[in-house]
Amino acid sequence: MHAKPSAGAVMKVHQYFVYIVCSRSGTLYIGMTNNIYRRALQHKLGEIEGFASQYHCDRLVYYESFDDVHKAIAREKQLKGWRRSKKITLIESKNPRWADLAETWGAQLAFAGESIKTR
Repeated sequence: MHAKPSAGAVMKVHQYFVYIVCSRSGTLYIGMTNNIYRRALQHKLGEIEGFASQYHCDRLVYYESFDDVHKAIAREKQLKGWRRSKKITLIESKNPRWADLAETWGAQLAFAGESIKTR
């Protein structure tokens, strides 16, 4: 039996992501993470060892979020079992131009009249 949280307790909401990154030549990689922002940047920097870095899969083209880790794992396994054509249909249903959804993540932004200074 689990204890109920007290009325003043703050419950931490967990979020998990299943994502698809691709290379410029179209190779697809499916993964799961609890921080899509960090993981997308890791792919861009080539920090994810193995298949993704070997085939330069660094463009985030699709992701879904889940509040339950088991649902995310099940979805990742489901997508990995799909034929390539079905994965492409999924990507294009949300991202028809295959834009890199994380292209500007981590970039510095400037407001009108400001310049971005190099560090």
